[in-house]
Amino acid sequence: MEKLKVGSMYEIHCYKHNGKIHRTWDETIILDIKEDLLICGNNNVTVTESNGRKHKTKEITIIFFYTKRWFNVFAQFKKKGLFYKCNIATPYLVDDNVIKFIDYDLDLKVFPDGTFRVLDRNEYKYHKLKMKYSEDLDRVLQSELTELINMKRAEVGPFNKKVIEEYYQKYLKITQNN
Repeated sequence: MEKLKVGSMYEIHCYKHNGKIHRTWDETIILDIKEDLLICGNNNVTVTESNGRKHKTKEITIIFFYTKRWFNVFAQFKKKGLFYKCNIATPYLVDDNVIKFIDYDLDLKVFPDGTFRVLDRNEYKYHKLKMKYSEDLDRVLQSELTELINMKRAEVGPFNKKVIEEYYQKYLKITQNN
């Protein structure tokens, strides 16, 4: 495992189960490194989709990558409030200055008023058949989705407003010093 350092710049690469690249972010800054968690932040970065289409993000995003959980959490500070896009995905790994994970379609979207919705169930069913997800993998992914929803309901981890505000401020401080 590479030696991560707070303030260092990395790329993010998201893959699908078949090993094909799904989406990339051209940069993110390491904000904190914990035993089971990597917290990053970015703003105005280029996102490249698998079809080659590119777009720039328009807001500061604080990202929580886990070493033992099968999800990651993108907290997006949009004009209309704090939104969360949570991906059911493998634990992250770091390889050659790139944070990597496999995305498993299911997403939890959380809105500023605290309501949430599970997205992409049909895409998940399609890819489960097409890419032959095992029953064991399916059980893990469904269980992790339940755990993610429970974290949201309990407002712990990235869903704790105090935690997310601390990392927002840390991101501003690090980027102002660079």
